Amino acid sequence: MDEVGRRERKKLATRAAVRDAALRLAVRHGVERITVEQIASEADIALRTFFNHYSSKEEAGVAAAAAGAEALVAEFRARPPGESVLRALREAVLVVMDRHDAAGRDHLRALRLMRDSPSLVPQQMAVLTAQERALAAAVADRVGLASADGPGSIYPQLCAAAALAALRVVLDRWLEHASDPVDSPPLAVLRREIDEALSHLGTGLDRS
Repeated sequence: MDEVGRRERKKLATRAAVRDAALRLAVRHGVERITVEQIASEADIALRTFFNHYSSKEEAGVAAAAAGAEALVAEFRARPPGESVLRALREAVLVVMDRHDAAGRDHLRALRLMRDSPSLVPQQMAVLTAQERALAAAVADRVGLASADGPGSIYPQLCAAAALAALRVVLDRWLEHASDPVDSPPLAVLRREIDEALSHLGTGLDRS
């Protein structure tokens, strides 16, 4: 059992090393100008090992953003059951975006990379699609619906899609407030932007 645990830890460590190397090189040189071979060399692994973890340099480059997307859904699920859906989402976003550890910094760098790299649009869409599906399932559980994917209420999918679309707008506006490309923008700005966006969602977008 301990041997299995060691192998799994080594696998996760290697995957993290590849992800970190891909992000460093992509931020430094641009994802279009780097190669899988360079990433493998930077991570000190064999080329074959790279493909055991990621299918392409683009997938490796956005892996930190994918981890951030998963963390958001996990934080949403961890919110107290008495909170409304939008309140729980607000608090989850603030927790994830206020992280100051290495994972938090890499999440921000990956978000900026995706915003500035048109070649990463397919990977960005894959991350967002997976996040939307997971959030819809979490919303369904929170409000007591049986399934987010089966027949029945459209609410979980609609709520997840609308909330994540609003979040993408908010995060893009928030990142523009950074005084330096490697710095985290002021969290107060994020609070203001997300409160406004969720207020619009909560009251409805229809206007005459």
